[in-house]
Amino acid sequence: MTPTSSAQRPWTLALLGLVRYRVVVILVATLAISATFVPGFFAARTLSLGADRVATMGLIAIGLTVVLIAGQLDLSGGAILALSGIAAIGLQEQLGQVPAAIVGVGVGILAGTCNGVLVVVLRINSLVATLASMLLFRAVCHLITDSRPISGVDPFFGIPLTQPLFGTLSARVALFLVLILLLHVWLTRTVSGRNLFAVGSNATSASASGIRSRWYLFGAFVFSGFMAGLAGVLFSVASNTGSPVFGDTIVLTAIAAVVIGGTRLEGGVGSALGTLGGLLTLAALTTAMEYQSVPAYVQDIVTGAILLLLILLDALTHAKRGVDLSLPSLVRRFSPRRAGSTPTKETERTHA
Repeated sequence: MTPTSSAQRPWTLALLGLVRYRVVVILVATLAISATFVPGFFAARTLSLGADRVATMGLIAIGLTVVLIAGQLDLSGGAILALSGIAAIGLQEQLGQVPAAIVGVGVGILAGTCNGVLVVVLRINSLVATLASMLLFRAVCHLITDSRPISGVDPFFGIPLTQPLFGTLSARVALFLVLILLLHVWLTRTVSGRNLFAVGSNATSASASGIRSRWYLFGAFVFSGFMAGLAGVLFSVASNTGSPVFGDTIVLTAIAAVVIGGTRLEGGVGSALGTLGGLLTLAALTTAMEYQSVPAYVQDIVTGAILLLLILLDALTHAKRGVDLSLPSLVRRFSPRRAGSTPTKETERTHA
């Protein structure tokens, strides 16, 4: 190692370490900027409104996190949200409010099963399959409602879903937080969760190792449909409205949040807590820009720029194979004792 490279190495590692924890960095920066431009940003009322707004998208993002880790893509979540909501509202007179809501969630599961059959059984590319199913589900929404919103039988039935339970958290937000924490535990503490990463990294190798890759892929789409259906039912019941245009752009925003959170589109890398960080980042940005009356198209430009930047940083991280970017390793490298010692050869590893 030359003296120049030895001097530059710590700064290179510092940059890579910053990239490794980019979700935390950008979330802290976003919250600081939002608090600067929005008076009372951390007030209970503001936090409650922001959290409740992100809950619906967050439920879809939970399902997308699983699908993306598995190396697939699901574009039909918004259409499933609308279809499930229409079922939950439209069947209230015939079945009652609670049974209709259960049927609405079942519609989401059925739609996710259809996606699983298209991708896993018929072996259609997930992008093409879910794009086709998105168009089909959206067309069904317009067909059964005559392209008009429908109303439920009781406008007060869904109000408790949006009322604060613990100061700032509504029932819908509390459910979202519980589910994303359960997903985190499953991904990090169970064998099946770790198997999902193996399937996303290389499904063929995972199958050769005894993992039922096709079942994991099928289950990922069913789970994504279930989460989209649950999101649609909660959203429609809370607003007492089912509409064929609900969720038009929510999937693209949810995918952006998941990718901002560190989940790779190629599969095999991701985390539930990263998705939570991405959702909070987008929520804080949206709140700050809306307060400043920033046009919607400018908001899209900012979101797109952040997404592109993080994808480039992700590519930089994975290009530096063999570099240990764990927090303890970075602390050891920049400690005074380490700085004064002679560089030694050591085994390095890459943290996904």
